[in-house]
Amino acid sequence: METYAQKAMNRIVYTLVRSLASTADTLEMCARETEFKSILFALCYFHAVVCERRKFGAQGWNRVYPFNTGDLAISVNVLYNYLEANPKVPWEDLRYLFGEIMYGGHITDDWDRRLDKTYLEVYMHSEMLDGELFLAPGFPVPPNSDYKGYHQYIDECLPPESPYLYGLHPNAEIEFLTTTSENLFRTVFEMQPRDSGAGVGAGVSKEERVKPYWMKSLRNCQKNSTCLRS
Repeated sequence: METYAQKAMNRIVYTLVRSLASTADTLEMCARETEFKSILFALCYFHAVVCERRKFGAQGWNRVYPFNTGDLAISVNVLYNYLEANPKVPWEDLRYLFGEIMYGGHITDDWDRRLDKTYLEVYMHSEMLDGELFLAPGFPVPPNSDYKGYHQYIDECLPPESPYLYGLHPNAEIEFLTTTSENLFRTVFEMQPRDSGAGVGAGVSKEERVKPYWMKSLRNCQKNSTCLRS
């Protein structure tokens, strides 16, 4: 059965598929099909990672940045133009344009900019054209395909959601799960009416009576998160 942690952290699959869908019309437009499709898929994965990494709070990004599909669309156009205009893939130029201008234009923190550049150095280099590049543990760059083929590849080959997909330590999800649990119970508390009138337990709110159960559930959530990684 899918765990709560897996359900809560399944955003990267959705964002990756959505990114590919937004570029589906461009998959066949470049004459250099092998290079274009390989780099495009890596670019979509990069987009999904930088967008969804923010859910880890300060462990994801030091600041919140408005990365969006517009950044991806412009980057795809830049990729197409550079491949059409150059006999060899200008890897360094592409990484600079994506990391320093398209996505880097949002970034204001030096350490975040360093992280952004590191992602691209890992995801985009010549080895990916030989099928020897892994975007994540157990997830190599796929062979050339169409949108349906890439969608199927993601469904079948992308490892289960975990901080490893973002290049993070497994413990990074503890804060995320704790924050999610706190927000859930806070919302439940705010929906409960206050007690009024005399009687047994008068003067004690429902929040105070439920709090011990809330704290127990929170501790169990943290314990289960730890067990998933052991």
